Amino acid sequence: MKIYNTLTRRKEEFVPIEPGKVKIYACGPTVYNFIHIGNARPICVFDTLRRYFEYRGYEVTFVQNFTDIDDKLIKRANEEDTTVPAIAAKYIEEYTTDALGLGVRPATVHPKATETIDEIINVISKLEENGYAYPSEGSVYFRSRKFNEYGKLSHMPIEDLDAGNRIDVSEHKEDPLDFALWKAAKPGEPFWDSPWGQGRPGWHIECTAMIRKHLGETIDIHCGGSDLIFPHHENEIAQAECCSGKEYARYWMHNGFINVDNRKMSKSLGNFFTTREVANKFGYEPIKFLMLQAHYRSPINYSYDIVEQCKSALDRLYTCRDNLDFAASHTVEAIDGDAEFIASVDSRRDAFIAAMDDDLNTADAIAALFDLARDCNTYFSVPRSAKAVEYATTCFDELTNVLGILYNRKKEDNLDAEIEEMIEKRQAARKARDFKTADAIRDELKAKGIVLEDTPQGVKWHRE
Repeated sequence: MKIYNTLTRRKEEFVPIEPGKVKIYACGPTVYNFIHIGNARPICVFDTLRRYFEYRGYEVTFVQNFTDIDDKLIKRANEEDTTVPAIAAKYIEEYTTDALGLGVRPATVHPKATETIDEIINVISKLEENGYAYPSEGSVYFRSRKFNEYGKLSHMPIEDLDAGNRIDVSEHKEDPLDFALWKAAKPGEPFWDSPWGQGRPGWHIECTAMIRKHLGETIDIHCGGSDLIFPHHENEIAQAECCSGKEYARYWMHNGFINVDNRKMSKSLGNFFTTREVANKFGYEPIKFLMLQAHYRSPINYSYDIVEQCKSALDRLYTCRDNLDFAASHTVEAIDGDAEFIASVDSRRDAFIAAMDDDLNTADAIAALFDLARDCNTYFSVPRSAKAVEYATTCFDELTNVLGILYNRKKEDNLDAEIEEMIEKRQAARKARDFKTADAIRDELKAKGIVLEDTPQGVKWHRE
């Protein structure tokens, strides 16, 4: 597999630190609000990365954090006259609801900043011991210029990093480029005791501490949105490598931005949407498909029309899977065309794998999946062998599972039995030439969201 490494700006062959195992860290949300559709993209993309590695036989340790102490949480707690832990707990639960809706699996570990304070203090102490950190007015800062490779991820010369441009300027710092590792406590804010006085961790240090605690000093892949490259990930590299003296992450993966109706998403423009808002209108799965139908590094555009197109695309895949079930119940003995068809299934799987091996190209992988669906719909338009149906179904399920789609296919047994009974009554009415009753049953099923299709092999049905 080749991965585009933000650090080197080129595609590189993926070589794990430990054969057969992959350690991945993905920056998670700051839990002060519902996640927006921009947050949903890395959540979906890097869950797919994890799934693909597992599909290829790797043992994956996937860590995604929750930032549960931050200026935004403190502000929200004050606005709602509650506590920071209460805000964090509320929005972690809301995140879990959205992630489940998107078909995203829980991480191996979901660490919280507030549960990593001891490790954070240890890292800062080591940086101070190594001469890269200094205390000032109860806070502790990192000496950015002392790290000779500062700027290597963002590929920005240090002289171009303007003070005040996405950098916190403070009179307590030796240099405007320095960043806070530990922030001195302010009245009314949560705090922890430390060697430098009461305070709380800076934003960047928490991820470094969590990685050291749960994955070790060097990991295979660090990923997140492109907006995190500078300063967040740049600062992570600096503090981590100055603490350990070792490489922090072998590969860095960053997803592109989401625009809304071809404009940057912004609260000031009134085009800011939470994932929950969009899901309430379209359901979660079309959002998931939207995030995967383009290459993860490309920008994507969100609009109602595009999500409707994603919903239609998913419907075609669901219909194909239903067709496979129908074909499985209407089989014949093996026929001459099976070998050729099975070879075509293999070629679609190979095309899917080749796309995913090429820097997680989900766009081309989805194209291969639709080629497979078209082949199946054509081949099983008449009864075929059980072997051919089983082979195609296994491949189809493998590939959709890697993408984490079609997860709403779980049938409700009681409802299915009821539908089958109604279809049998309709067939009996048709046979008795009672077309009024047959049409009434069809209309009743349609009202339930069930669409019937009369075929030479019998009646097929699927949900709208």
